[in-house]
Amino acid sequence: MSLTALLNTFANNILPIMLISLVGYLLGKKLNVDARAIGRITFYFLSPMLVFNLLITNKLPTGEVARIGGMATSVMLVTGLLALLAGVLFKLERPVLIVSILTSMFANNGNYGLPLIAFAFGQEALAHSGIYFVFASLLTNTLGIVIASLGHLDLKQALLGMFKVPTLYAVLGAILINETGLSLPTAATRTITLVAGAAVPCMILLLGLELSNATWKANWRALGLSITLRLLIGPLLGLFFTACFGLTGSGRQAGVMEAAMSSAVATTNVAAEYKLDSSLVAAIILTTTLLSPLTLTPLILYLGK
Repeated sequence: MSLTALLNTFANNILPIMLISLVGYLLGKKLNVDARAIGRITFYFLSPMLVFNLLITNKLPTGEVARIGGMATSVMLVTGLLALLAGVLFKLERPVLIVSILTSMFANNGNYGLPLIAFAFGQEALAHSGIYFVFASLLTNTLGIVIASLGHLDLKQALLGMFKVPTLYAVLGAILINETGLSLPTAATRTITLVAGAAVPCMILLLGLELSNATWKANWRALGLSITLRLLIGPLLGLFFTACFGLTGSGRQAGVMEAAMSSAVATTNVAAEYKLDSSLVAAIILTTTLLSPLTLTPLILYLGK
């Protein structure tokens, strides 16, 4: 694994995403673009439409979809459990512990993972990563909401809150269409395609906008915990669970890469919605994003062999 190969891999696959994020960062710093407003548009409209479109256009066999879903769910649940155990061991306060769990469990599978995997491994891997993203979005917008809500609400309120998230209904609607064989009108499919196409660029820009608001009100134990679980333990869990679920080729490439991504920008939106420490979330996202090329670049070379 030569230095030249590492630099070429970084330049061809990760740098384009970083450049678009940089534009978002500069827009946030120079023009005071409202990241929260864009985040809410993404959370309530663009992301659900992207998930819906990925599900109704995906051509992967049902068994492969189930294996990817099982692998993705296993990675996130085990990561969350490890974060919980480590947070209790480190005696993190409840709100900080919740932030550590959220930023460790949920990765940038959409605004970072989808374009990166498309660049690195092509359209077949992108189809697999799209399914991973669907399951990650569903878990983020259900279990993630429950976890975030527990910082301030009781369990009953938290469970009721997850039914207010539109991505859940996007998934259910797509399943209904796929199972019944219904055909959407041309106007509807074109609208969905347009909105879904706007989602990923907006997500990447939002990553930069959110990073422009990052502050260093960091709890160093929580920061170190999330970095370790996201960037080091994540890819190892990805390798383990792709083997457990029998994923090979493009499925393995997509699954491992998605498991290795930096902390999700979506956790900032969730933290803001449920009054968690957004500055700590932003610091974790910023740090894991800036450090991620150090782990993702060699991982792309390893998986491409």
